[in-house]
Amino acid sequence: MARYKVILQFDGSDFCGFQKQKQSRTVQGIVESALRLLGWKGTSILAAGRTDSGVHATGQVIAFDLDWKHSPKDLLRALNSHLPYDVAGQSVSRVLADFHPRYSAQGRRYKYRLFCDETRQPLKERYSWRIWPPVDLHKMQEAANYLQGTHDFGAYGSPIKPGGSTIRTIKRVGWFEEGSDMVFEIVGDAFLYHMVRRLVFVQSKIGQEEIQLEKIEGILSNKDFGRLQGLAPASGLTLVEVLYPPDIYLSGMQ
Repeated sequence: MARYKVILQFDGSDFCGFQKQKQSRTVQGIVESALRLLGWKGTSILAAGRTDSGVHATGQVIAFDLDWKHSPKDLLRALNSHLPYDVAGQSVSRVLADFHPRYSAQGRRYKYRLFCDETRQPLKERYSWRIWPPVDLHKMQEAANYLQGTHDFGAYGSPIKPGGSTIRTIKRVGWFEEGSDMVFEIVGDAFLYHMVRRLVFVQSKIGQEEIQLEKIEGILSNKDFGRLQGLAPASGLTLVEVLYPPDIYLSGMQ
């Protein structure tokens, strides 16, 4: 029996989020069904986080214990042969027995993609947020600069556990252009529920000059400001990467 770490990519459009639900199609439920066909006897896989309905991933991480007699590459091929078109393992590694995708993580990287167009774009909108009127990318970058460092992000989201800390450290954050798209990239130690989507919403309103730039600083410094109501659509958000120390891998098995 060994513990395996799998990096998953999935299109979240037709999933009701990651976490298993009895009556809904979820990433966890689909993956666990595939693993059972490979002899997995567990009750629940471990995961780095629970993405919302409609959120995508290129770097979601799961882990499970399995009695597998072949190589990790063989396990990847076998797993993918039982997975549907919209989810696939990208790599399989053997890791230490106490590895946990969430608690062993040192950070997470997300990207949010948007574009400006007055006319609906059905294909693009599957993976990004169409916004109109246009936004000023320079103003959104100025807003992003306020987010760097350690802050109480309580106005932007809620902790996974009731009463948990809302203090988070943002290690890298910013906007960049990619063709006709504008991409928000953020790396932090951890994130609150809905935090990235709410940050994008507020910055978009700053970019449209509906909210003053100083509002960002006010929200971070004043917990009484209240929970922001706006939320960018899930379709634009992708979990890109979960960061781990190098010593989680068994020697020669990374």
